[in-house]
Amino acid sequence: MDDLDRKLLAALAADSSTSTSMLGRRFQVARSTVQARVERMERNGIIAGYTVKLGVVALARRIKATALVQVEPRTTASVLARLKSIPEIEIAHTTSGRFDLILQIAVETTSDLDDVLDKIGAITGVRGSESLIQLTTKFDRSV
Repeated sequence: MDDLDRKLLAALAADSSTSTSMLGRRFQVARSTVQARVERMERNGIIAGYTVKLGVVALARRIKATALVQVEPRTTASVLARLKSIPEIEIAHTTSGRFDLILQIAVETTSDLDDVLDKIGAITGVRGSESLIQLTTKFDRSV
């Protein structure tokens, strides 16, 4: 990746709907150059896909929570397989330390959150968990 690739990637991360023509004008290169660079980054796995980033109005209607989960030794793979079937769990990270997994959860109501936490706790191999409700996002640097 060179400097132009990094600039294109940053611009698309900020707004993936930016046209190749607009990017070409912004970085003073031909539209075909932008298109070829983006296609190459897609083929090489640098760009894995495009998505919609929800706005403040949509996010205001969702409750986000983090669940810190402890699992029994040698059960992580089976626990993760069960967690994948719970659509409200957006992200699952393995981690080191007192907890084995960090889960990001998004639901509409606190009752929905309670149900999801009950489902997590009922999975064979889950030893315990703690949950934290996210109140406001002060900044978000995720790509």
